[in-house]
Amino acid sequence: MNDLAYVLTIATGIASAIVGGVLFAFSAFIMKALARISADRGIAAMQSINIAVQNWLCSLLFFGTGLTCIVLLVWSLMNWGSPGTGYVLAGGISYVLGGLLVTGAFNVPLNDRLAKVNPVSEEGNIVWRRFVPVWMVWNHIRTVACFAASITFIAGLLEM
Repeated sequence: MNDLAYVLTIATGIASAIVGGVLFAFSAFIMKALARISADRGIAAMQSINIAVQNWLCSLLFFGTGLTCIVLLVWSLMNWGSPGTGYVLAGGISYVLGGLLVTGAFNVPLNDRLAKVNPVSEEGNIVWRRFVPVWMVWNHIRTVACFAASITFIAGLLEM
């Protein structure tokens, strides 16, 4: 299992960084650009993004990374005290809580609410003005969590 754990840690560290990079793009410029245009266009663009992101490749990356994190969490607990296990445990916790849980508890419900509004309505305008700053806070948190996971997986690899 140690060879498998090593390979899974490499793959999960890379995948966590990729997910973090995608989320960083939203924090750094995508949402800022959408916030600069009219609410109806911003809503329509975000509604389209939220549909397009629901594909097998994004799901495999996001949820597959979560699955390998869970496997590595179990491995690190079963091998506690072995070199690198503390870092691997921290990486798994960071991704699962900060990446998966935050997404499911905060960003997805916000996206679902946005999906139900008419972009050209007054309600849409109100929802959009509230949506952007709140969604961004949670996106920053999950971005940092995914990068932190990647960094701790790398630290774990250096100790293994």
